[in-house]
Amino acid sequence: MKKLLIFVALGLGACVNAPQKLDGQQAFFAFDSAEISDDARDNLKGQALYMKKNPNVNITLQGRCDERGSTDYNLALGALRAGNAAHVIMREGIESERVKTISYGKENPIYPGTGEKVWALNRNTTTVATETPAQE
Repeated sequence: MKKLLIFVALGLGACVNAPQKLDGQQAFFAFDSAEISDDARDNLKGQALYMKKNPNVNITLQGRCDERGSTDYNLALGALRAGNAAHVIMREGIESERVKTISYGKENPIYPGTGEKVWALNRNTTTVATETPAQE
């Protein structure tokens, strides 16, 4: 049984790939939650892999929420989402100085409209990448 678990665990780790670009990457969340899902964790681990390969890239994780709830509540929830996403990336070995967070709550939705499909898309962290000049 132990051999099977090790094999399965190794197989799951192989599913994480670095994206072609970081800017605009999104990790999505369930309603009223800042918990990192398996899909979001894989996405964030891929972002960390990209950052390991590109040490001159820094990121800002923008926490967002859907339009429901108060402004204050959604700003706090967006901050938790961005912070939890940052922790996943830092646990993968990325220095904290390279990862910033900001919460937009519900005040700056990426996807216009209303209804569950749009709300689900707006419950995310969005990655904004910036390159620093190479150090000589």
